[in-house]
Amino acid sequence: MMEDDAAKRIEAKLDVIIRLLAAPLVQGKKQAESVQALAALGLDRSQIAAICDTSPDAVRARLSEAKRGREPRPTRKEAE
Repeated sequence: MMEDDAAKRIEAKLDVIIRLLAAPLVQGKKQAESVQALAALGLDRSQIAAICDTSPDAVRARLSEAKRGREPRPTRKEAE
């Protein structure tokens, strides 16, 4: 049980490190570009969503659009 708590704390700290390292990569880019870059690094949808301040479903949509070669739809934040 104590090992589980330690593993959870370590995982939480690693998630923070990942976000800190990924922040410069996505800064100033459109969401679609950021999602593609982070996915190329091997991050999963929930990690990408947390970094890009969006939902995993939005990440899935951006990846699907990129895979199909479609022009990404602007997000609400980008449209404002």
